[in-house]
Amino acid sequence: MQEKIKPKKFPRGGDSVAQAGSEHTQVRKVSIDAERAGQRIDNFLRGQLPGVPKSRVYRLLRRGEVRVNGGRIRAEYKLVEGDEVRIPPARIRVEGAPPSAKMATDLLDSVIFEDKRLLVLNKPTGIAVHGGSGISHGVIELLRHARPDLKNLALVHRIDRETSGCLVMAKRRSALRELHERFREGQVEKNYLALVVGDWQLGEQLIDAPLFVQHRKHGERHVVVRRDGKSAQTRVNLSRTYGLYSLLQCSPESGRTHQIRVHLDHVGHPIAGDERYGDDAANRAAKKSGLPRLFLHAQSIAFADDSGNELHFTAPLADDLEKFLSVGIVKARRAKTP
Repeated sequence: MQEKIKPKKFPRGGDSVAQAGSEHTQVRKVSIDAERAGQRIDNFLRGQLPGVPKSRVYRLLRRGEVRVNGGRIRAEYKLVEGDEVRIPPARIRVEGAPPSAKMATDLLDSVIFEDKRLLVLNKPTGIAVHGGSGISHGVIELLRHARPDLKNLALVHRIDRETSGCLVMAKRRSALRELHERFREGQVEKNYLALVVGDWQLGEQLIDAPLFVQHRKHGERHVVVRRDGKSAQTRVNLSRTYGLYSLLQCSPESGRTHQIRVHLDHVGHPIAGDERYGDDAANRAAKKSGLPRLFLHAQSIAFADDSGNELHFTAPLADDLEKFLSVGIVKARRAKTP
């Protein structure tokens, strides 16, 4: 099913920095069709009110400013086909300049699977999965621009901007609902390749450490291991040791923000090139030896389709990471030798 492809190189921060503006909308009434049926009202509103903070969305619901069929509803209400939703006035974000046509079409070369319901991408590093937080255009916006027929494209899951590899998107709301349910029930198998600092001597490990999300200035998220955090587990196996570094297979059994990065740092083996959670001195040495970025790659993802058939997608390791394994590590060893 899969073939080896070489993803296009996207510049760091290449998600497009065109500034979006804002506008004040009037009261709207939206009728729910079959594709939107089953979606929670809070998630529906966040799509209808881009740029409106999540806290504001929930405040609108609590105050009864959002109505379904003329009545008040709770945030967990699931929409039904034929529902009429009253959306109150709000100041929303409007798109700025369109994304680069070349960047959008280049991203199409990274598609590794597509059918009527799904699209799977070997996401390049340096590009966010979605616009927002100062990023005007992410994967979703770029693909919609390149392919206007993908106007309903939605993320099934997320991977970090710095991470490359398998990213699954749904072309239909029904497929999105099914896959979200599989994720919730733990029926999706994800495997990552991570190159960590140091010689891994821990064998097979199940890292079980709760994660707590802290918010810093400008809305930046920083995750720490903390007793009152959310439960998180990552299964880790050694793929190959290089002495100075170790290549690990990582299978997250939960889906917390920055989970693999924080868990590996927690056990004393931060990911090479991780500027947020890694070791500064080790990162400088790795960069000097040719590592251009975070060495974390979503290698594969597997799940059953709506007919029960097992689907398995694999994204080949990007050229820059392959080069560091074959050339950069040798250079690092020489630099380390007195």
